[in-house]
Amino acid sequence: MALHRAGDRYPGGDPAAGIDTRHAFSFGPHYDPDNIRFGALIACNEERLAPGAGFEEHPHSHTEIVTWVVEGELTHRDSAGHETVVRPGGLQHLSAAAGVRHVERNDGTVPLTFVQMWLAPREPGGEPSYAHVPGPAGTASHAVPAAGAVLHVRRPAAGERTPLPDGDFLYVHVVRGRAELDGRGLGPGDAARITGARGLELTATEPAEILAWAMGSPA
Repeated sequence: MALHRAGDRYPGGDPAAGIDTRHAFSFGPHYDPDNIRFGALIACNEERLAPGAGFEEHPHSHTEIVTWVVEGELTHRDSAGHETVVRPGGLQHLSAAAGVRHVERNDGTVPLTFVQMWLAPREPGGEPSYAHVPGPAGTASHAVPAAGAVLHVRRPAAGERTPLPDGDFLYVHVVRGRAELDGRGLGPGDAARITGARGLELTATEPAEILAWAMGSPA
């Protein structure tokens, strides 16, 4: 198990344009050959967009892009014809496949916060696809078969113990609140990377929202 703290994330985005990004993995000018990926996961970005700010149309390929909205509203449009507003607790999954272009904006009147995670598919190519899952209650999960991964959402109350999924690779990200894992404290923006995870439990020390990726070994 390796812990990665919120303060260790690489800064990015364009603050002058209202975009503040914190990268968990090697990204752009912040190249770290020892922090390229974990299992299928190649990016876990905390994004904060001011009202009116956003990422204009840009391309992706051979990437599974999963976005979790924390606060505000995310407007998504892509070259495959999808247009969606994703609200807090909602998830969107864009499979870039052989290639797709999309726009992500905060067209609302309040700040937008979301966590965006990129996964490498086991096979390249294919047709782009899109899924929107509105905010679930309690626990939930979303499978990304192309990457051999499943995202599990946990919302434990203070003092509650909650089991974590098993996985060859398990990535646990704290969206909000605080928790303990194997006796180690985790706060907002912190993450744990665990190999060979089996039978682990997490205890919330205050109401928390947790994203946990369970992944098989890469092909």
